[in-house]
Amino acid sequence: MTKGYRIHASTGIHRGDRDYQQDQVCLLHHPRESGCLLAVVADGMGGRSGGRKASDQVMLTSRQLFERYDPDTDDPAAMLRQVVEESHLVIKLTAVSAEQEPHSTIAAFLLTPGGSSQWVHAGDSRIYHFRNGKMVFRTMDHSYVQSLVNQGEITEEEALDHPHSNILMGCLGTDSDPPVDLHVIPQLGPGDAIMACSDGVWHYFTPDELASTVAMLSPREACEFLIQKARSRAKGSGDNLSLTIVKLDPLT
Repeated sequence: MTKGYRIHASTGIHRGDRDYQQDQVCLLHHPRESGCLLAVVADGMGGRSGGRKASDQVMLTSRQLFERYDPDTDDPAAMLRQVVEESHLVIKLTAVSAEQEPHSTIAAFLLTPGGSSQWVHAGDSRIYHFRNGKMVFRTMDHSYVQSLVNQGEITEEEALDHPHSNILMGCLGTDSDPPVDLHVIPQLGPGDAIMACSDGVWHYFTPDELASTVAMLSPREACEFLIQKARSRAKGSGDNLSLTIVKLDPLT
């Protein structure tokens, strides 16, 4: 029997040093089932309006499918896969009608009433699982630089300053089908925390820094601190920033 916990959650978003905001983030509570929530981060790309339209579409699709989702009978992984595939399709249709090149990443995680967590991601927005101040797992970016790290050609540290760090191998809205990487945490408990964020956030921190920040601060304070610290480390050249943090605190 898993010990009871209280869910605390927050989101944060900032334009950074860019002229406009193309990131989007949402934290959705299920309309009929308490303890069931969906967190989504989308980093839009493709010019001022194109990128924003793409990330908006991810949010809209997520809301629609989550409202229809029944935690008692539906497959959570199938719902997350559907969010990716439907968002991708509509973004492609938008591109045809608007003659733009809208693309978006997605990093989404679902907390079920039973205490499990299902994830999906495409692109270089990440999801992290922390437990008692340590990183347990993170998603692997669908990027050129991540492939170099995986092949042992460069280190994680070298990847942060690589000149091609912005090249994605997969995301939503491209000609090819998006990657649909799924992950599951069978059972969460007190001391667990999950964070999803765009590359404008994670680019400036080690996993240990993220883990300790999330452990020591409330989700709201952690979101504010990480945005502020990333802004300062970017030295005037920072990307849009978006993140969401969900912490499971023990019942006191």
